[in-house]
Amino acid sequence: MDIAHRDYLLVKLHTCLGVAILLLCVLAELFIFAFRCRAALYLVPVAALLLFNRFRRRAAAADIGLVDFSCLKPPRRLRIPVAGLLEHFSLIGCFDDGSVEFMTKVIEASGMGNETYFPPSLHYIPPAATHADAIQEAHMLFFPTLDDLFAKTGVPPSAVGALVVNCSGFCPAPSLAAIIASRYRLRADAKTFNLSGMGCASGVIGVDVARRLLLTHAAISYAVVVSAEIVTVGWYSGKDQGKLLLNCYFRTGCSAALVTNSRGPAATVPVKYRLASLTRTNQIANDRSYRSGYRDEDGEGITGFTLGQGVGRMVSELLRAHLVTLSLSILPLREKLRYVLALLLSSRRRLGGNKLSRPAVPLPDFCKAADHFCLPSSGRPMIWRLGQGLGLGEREMEAALMTFHRFGNQSAASLWYQLAYLEAKGRVHAGDTVWQLGIGSGLKANSMVWERVAGHEEERELGPWKDCIHKYPVTDT
Repeated sequence: MDIAHRDYLLVKLHTCLGVAILLLCVLAELFIFAFRCRAALYLVPVAALLLFNRFRRRAAAADIGLVDFSCLKPPRRLRIPVAGLLEHFSLIGCFDDGSVEFMTKVIEASGMGNETYFPPSLHYIPPAATHADAIQEAHMLFFPTLDDLFAKTGVPPSAVGALVVNCSGFCPAPSLAAIIASRYRLRADAKTFNLSGMGCASGVIGVDVARRLLLTHAAISYAVVVSAEIVTVGWYSGKDQGKLLLNCYFRTGCSAALVTNSRGPAATVPVKYRLASLTRTNQIANDRSYRSGYRDEDGEGITGFTLGQGVGRMVSELLRAHLVTLSLSILPLREKLRYVLALLLSSRRRLGGNKLSRPAVPLPDFCKAADHFCLPSSGRPMIWRLGQGLGLGEREMEAALMTFHRFGNQSAASLWYQLAYLEAKGRVHAGDTVWQLGIGSGLKANSMVWERVAGHEEERELGPWKDCIHKYPVTDT
């Protein structure tokens, strides 16, 4: 049978099953009404229908698992120490003294170490930012990372039914997804998606796209999600300080994750994590939020990415809205009850006291929601501010701080480098949950919560941290 026809029939079968259950509930209600049964019995069919739908959705969500993931460790020849980078800024001739001084202050305050990487094109004087250089960087990022993923999992490229590629600033033709599909000879019916302009939150969006494909297409057992940022085209050579931040923070990196629904051939392949929750929130309809981060030209016609004024306030408003939705699904019942009680007591005190002595609004204890945390890698000051706003301690922020120190900001891929750090430290055990939070342009905040599956307790995969994990955490950040 043709794959498209089979998927169509399965969808229709599920629809018919849902309609049949609905009819049974309606008939049960009519039966209760006709025989004048007790009023309480009217709730039984409705409750049965709601419970059935809830269990079916939970079972579908529980089917999504992470087989494994890989993170690229670029070759050492691409290393760019901080002192060398600052000298590079002075020598290339496109920045004035004010721009060099500004970038120096930002980098020195960011908590970045001396082991981050730039693509080959940006090591030149002057830097090269051509289309060919960007394509070369894409090859350098994608192919070693995917080779490692397929070798690690034992799943061949021919078994992959869906491919999602996240890269915000570079969107060539043929697409980056097409470049990967051509290289690995993906099957003819493989579904490929290329996401651009999504920022650091695109990794969660990619997993969400893969999740929906795995749940709705019976023929797809595996999906690969690739996250990277092509730094070559993100380089800004002008003098607008609002656009110079990407030069300071963003570095070379790439991640690839293999996601499965554990159906068909994938049923015998063990998964490392189970997707427990995925939540997406955006404020794109808000004009201030929409203009808080955008790519445009400066007065000299040089293209760069600008962080607008008031971006910190807009991120705070976005996170408040996101955490309200997320808390309902990830906080345990005991913490929800404790928070509601604390909120009621706080409201009572605020109504009774004067404006100067009113207590602050309490926050839920997010340490009860997850065991480990992967935060946006946006520099030490922003990581600390975000972590303290969530009520996290230094140990909970350690993965984000150390990943930025070692690798810089790698956009959506940074969340997977942080998970690799936690694994290399041997901190993630069976039953533990990991919360990955990404914030991207738009603005948007996206979260995934993964639960570690039993069977990997004896493993400690070092990944990109293989040669340096013993040096971390460092204390000079």
